[in-house]
Amino acid sequence: METAIEVKPKILNAFAEKFGSSEGVRVFFAPGRVNLIGEHTDYNGGHVFPCALTIGTYGAVRKRDDRKLRFYSMNFEDKGVIESSLDDIKPLSESEWTAYPKGMIWTFGEKGYRVETGFDLVLYGNIPNGSGLSSSASVEVLTGVILRELYGFTDITNQDIALFGQYSENKYNGVNCGIMDQFAIAMGKKDSAIFLDTATLQYEYAPITLHGASLVIVCSNKKRGLGDSKYNERRSECETALSEIQALVDAKSLGELDEPTFEKVKTLIRDDVRCKRARHAVYENRRTISAVEALRKGDLTTFGQLMNASHESLRDDYEVTGIELDTLVDEARKVEGVIGARMTGAGFGGCTVNIVKDSSVDEFIEKVGNAYLEKIGYAADFYVVSIGDGPCEV
Repeated sequence: METAIEVKPKILNAFAEKFGSSEGVRVFFAPGRVNLIGEHTDYNGGHVFPCALTIGTYGAVRKRDDRKLRFYSMNFEDKGVIESSLDDIKPLSESEWTAYPKGMIWTFGEKGYRVETGFDLVLYGNIPNGSGLSSSASVEVLTGVILRELYGFTDITNQDIALFGQYSENKYNGVNCGIMDQFAIAMGKKDSAIFLDTATLQYEYAPITLHGASLVIVCSNKKRGLGDSKYNERRSECETALSEIQALVDAKSLGELDEPTFEKVKTLIRDDVRCKRARHAVYENRRTISAVEALRKGDLTTFGQLMNASHESLRDDYEVTGIELDTLVDEARKVEGVIGARMTGAGFGGCTVNIVKDSSVDEFIEKVGNAYLEKIGYAADFYVVSIGDGPCEV
């Protein structure tokens, strides 16, 4: 994976080529994220356990003195320079990648931070596209940091930027996401994951020591879009199940329930499918709490077992995995030295996250890669990743 030192000259050259010169240009970075456990719990008021990665999105930017916006992505060269203006930023009006930075400009305005002059922006991301490692949230947080630094909105914190990113995703792009992705990216800390209670936004950093093992992310290369996936459908199934349970329990979210309470009240849910969805939300939240406790004790084996159980629940109760992710996880578990394997992200494609003993990483990549190619018909990509810090100026 390229480092910031390697990326900076490349992105500055691209900026000069597209916009005349690189004089006065500033370069910023926001990471991608992977969630170690706690999937589809964030909008159900539960706990999540994500970490920021050392791969992410770079932005080279220069302020203008008119209201014009010019965007160029090195990842979508065929789209060329996309021109726009501060005067035509409207929610739900476009499907281009520029909806993410524009959504943040719009959100800043909604929150009382009006951007009055435009800018030129070149983006370069080394997060695999459509992988479920939060390239869209990375762009949102990156844009938030750029707007804060460029326009002097100094009272905005990184946590505010995370909340603005979620607001933008919900209100500008129409995706009902929870807070996890933006929070993990904006608040990332090297070699630590974030144990976050999404109901209260209370969080603590938990050091990740893998004792001779590595985090390996496997990208299925099945493309998916959050908005057109079943994401909003799952969310509404959980909301309906919660409202049915509320006839008997005073709970503001499924995340407030423990397993025994859920088992007592589940008969109130008038549909088997909704019952499965709610069961996942409740049990996954408790698994996440247990997993963090195990990690604190240095018990990687239990952490891995809870990762495995998480995947099974996402497959059977939440039904968001699909043949690609199930194949990657099934094949991973056949390799000795794999401590835990599960899908990560929204599902329906995207990635798996695996904890693999260092001595088994090469065998893991070879065996899982070959089996996947044979069964699915195209290759998966493998990334041995490190846990990095949040956004910064490069």
